[in-house]
Amino acid sequence: MDFELKWLAWEITRRCNLHCVHCRSSSELEAGEHPDFSTREGFRIIDDIASFAKPVVVLSGGEPLLRDDVFTLAKYGTEKGLRMCLATNGTLVTPEVCKNIKDAGIRMVSLSLDGSNAEIHDNFRSQPGAFEGTINAASLFRENGIDFLINSSFTKRNQEDIPNVYRLAKDIGATAWYMFMIVPTGRGEDIMAELITPEDYEELLKWHYEMEKNEDQMLVRPTCAPHYYRVRMQLAKAEGEKVEHRSLKFSTGGSKGCLAGQLISLIDVDGNVLPCSYFPLPAGNIREQSMKDIWDNSRLFKELRDFSSYKGSCGKCEYVRVCGGCRARAYAVTGDYLEEEPFCNYTPRAL
Repeated sequence: MDFELKWLAWEITRRCNLHCVHCRSSSELEAGEHPDFSTREGFRIIDDIASFAKPVVVLSGGEPLLRDDVFTLAKYGTEKGLRMCLATNGTLVTPEVCKNIKDAGIRMVSLSLDGSNAEIHDNFRSQPGAFEGTINAASLFRENGIDFLINSSFTKRNQEDIPNVYRLAKDIGATAWYMFMIVPTGRGEDIMAELITPEDYEELLKWHYEMEKNEDQMLVRPTCAPHYYRVRMQLAKAEGEKVEHRSLKFSTGGSKGCLAGQLISLIDVDGNVLPCSYFPLPAGNIREQSMKDIWDNSRLFKELRDFSSYKGSCGKCEYVRVCGGCRARAYAVTGDYLEEEPFCNYTPRAL
């Protein structure tokens, strides 16, 4: 497998106007111990990234629209040949924001939608009016010809609403819908008891498989759910389809489920380079090393890329190269990122 950086999330602020139950970075309105970096440093980081790779770069947070220079950073990245995208909760989107998105060359915007109505979404986001903000943002994006996708996060409190959220994402004009299965990091550590059970998890992935077969209007993908690619192979084979591992192309360009530190990464507001948005261990810091040095030589990244080092069921599983298990979830639950995926109930043939 070619370990080329294809997709990079960049946390440009920890500040946020919401207080979501699952927040990876436990964001608050004030920066506190994690202040925003300067525009000049942002330019340096973009130069560093562009010097060795041309990944999709998602400006994230917190809420990135709280930074006055978010579009300055986005435009600079566009000029350096990077495909710049924006991840927002939608509540701060205005006609002026839409103009700035287009002027900065931002190619795609992701919106968060965790419920099909205000009661469910606002409860998940801990903010009255959050649902209305997302729906309004989607409407403004359609009016201004801006492509957007929907990210939806699920726990027990909203899992019954998953089919409704999928249909709503389609109705409001999203180009893609990503069903996120929560990884307990940041504020999400407080909702361990709310995580969807392994049994329900498996059934939801089967539902997604059946739904995806008939979906031709928008791209759909389960996210932070690597064993979907095992489930999909099993179900396809049961239907008589000949399926090879390399035929399962992931939306970011890979051929397996967990791509943390393999094709994707995250830079947090302090400059730490993490394997993914939910993996709290740094592989290095971009203020001390180049991004290329971290990506190519980090011990953490090398371990994640070595499937033979995986333990437990994952280490013995015939689907390890197409799934890999969620390394962030393994770390959150067991303290060892090489351990087996704790929310997969599949028993490998070797066991």
